[in-house]
Formats: sequence, structure tokens, C-alpha cells
Amino acid sequence: MPTTPERIKDVNERYHDVAAASYDSKWGIDFGDIGRRQVTGKLRKALGCWPEASFGDALEIGAGTGYFSLNLLQAGAIERATATDISPGMLAKLEGNAERLGLQVRTAAAEAETLPFADESFDLVFGHAVLHHIPDLGQAFSEFARVLRPGGTVAFCGEPSRYGDLLAAIPKRTALLTAPLWRRLVGASARDYEAEVAEHRHDLEPEVDVHAFSPGDLRRFCGAAGMGDVRVKGEELLASIHGWTVRTLEASAEPDEVPWGWRRFAFRSYLALQRVDDQVLEPRLPPQLFYNLLVSARRA
Repeated sequence: MPTTPERIKDVNERYHDVAAASYDSKWGIDFGDIGRRQVTGKLRKALGCWPEASFGDALEIGAGTGYFSLNLLQAGAIERATATDISPGMLAKLEGNAERLGLQVRTAAAEAETLPFADESFDLVFGHAVLHHIPDLGQAFSEFARVLRPGGTVAFCGEPSRYGDLLAAIPKRTALLTAPLWRRLVGASARDYEAEVAEHRHDLEPEVDVHAFSPGDLRRFCGAAGMGDVRVKGEELLASIHGWTVRTLEASAEPDEVPWGWRRFAFRSYLALQRVDDQVLEPRLPPQLFYNLLVSARRA
């Protein structure tokens, strides 16, 4: 694991710069109806309800290729988007996606702990799967509160829970053991990781994730930054087990050799299990049991 904040930031910037070109295909990022439903559903869970009116000025932290910002713009949840990321490569990909979709987004390469914006500039500060990459979360939450207008909202989704992070190890190990048989069944050859590492494509990946959270952790960060109305929810249990199994199997094979029929089955079954989580498990189980945590809070 990285040992200093400087090392954490360096590996995240370098890894995500390289990963940007294939990031959308790797994670199945969609900017159509499915993507909008996924993103708006997560925001609704984080907030507890759909906002009565769209957020005027919205700031995304760790925006990546624009999965949340661009889908929320298309859904009308936000009016004006500013996207930040530590990786210029990710922001370049985001700008290309925005241009293709006909959307206007302001971008800035920035660290979460030192945001280059004036006090009280935004109505919403949000992000997806980003907090677990940030070295100094206390300082970052202070920055989120600083740039929020009074009454403004923070909302972060897709953050790994401590229990979920441990749980994910089980399907990963199982999938690694069964990967050779799976590759034979689908007709794919083993991936040449040594060549990819030699090209600096994957050697940094084990270092980019530095946190996993309990619900109490996220509540404390919000409270220490002076924010109230804190809400923490859990998301995805069965879907996460299935998702990590599928990702581990697919990662063991040459990407171009994974059949389209398999990819379609994997995605549809993931969505089906996600509905079971949403309708049956999430309303009944405590948030710490799920793989992902969602948090929202409001500045006084």
C-alpha cells in the first residue's frame, strides 16, 4: 500500500491517466437510458428522495470520464456541472464524452483537499467511487463544506464498506480458481499480464484504493466538517458478489476474446440481482453489510 499522501496521489494520477482510454468499456459505463437510471437511482438513495428542483451549480470530485456528471446533466438533476479529477487523462476523456453528447461541462485538474474554487460556489458537491482514493479525508470534507453555499448538499455514492471489501475477496478467490475452466468454456485465452505490466498498464492498480469505510466513519467526516442531516445507506450485496465474480473471470482472459453473449448474460443478471438488493435486502439490512455505502449531508 502507498505510505505517504504524495505517493497515493502520484499513483492515482498515473494509473488513471493510463486507464482513461479503456475505462468506460472496462466498467460498462453507459450514457444512455441504462446509465441515467443507474446514476439517478444512486443519487435518490443517497438523498433519501429525488430533489424537488434541480441543483444549480454542481461540483463533482473525481469525475473520471463523466459517468455521474454527464448522466445527471442529461437527467436534469443538475443545471451546470464542474468536473474535477486528479487525472488530466480522465478529464480529457470526459470532455470528449461531453462533446459527443452535446453537453457543456467545466473541468479542472484538482486535488480534493485543495479545491481551486471560491467559498460558497456550489449547491451540490458529489462524487462516485472517489473517497476511497483520497489521502486526507478530513481536509477534503472541510473543502467540500467550504465551497458549498448555505443549505447546499454533499452526496457520495459507491464507496466500499469495510465488510463489503472483505466480502468481495470471496468471489474474487473463487473466480480465480475457476477461471481456467471458464476460459475453456467461453473459448478465450489467458491474459498476458506480464506484457501489460511491462507497458505500465496495470502495475499501479493494486495501490490506488486506500480506504474502506464503516457508516460511522462517513458520519464523522461530515460532522467534523460542520454538516448536518447526515444520511448513510448501503447498496448492493448479491449484485456485488456477482459483479466481482464476473469482473475477475473476465480480467483473466484477453478482452477481445470474451464473447458478446457472455457479456450480455453477465450484465443482465447483474441488473436482476441489483433489483433484488434494492427491493428486498436494502430496506431490511443495516448499511454496513453491503458492499457500497452512500452518504449525503447538508451545510447549515
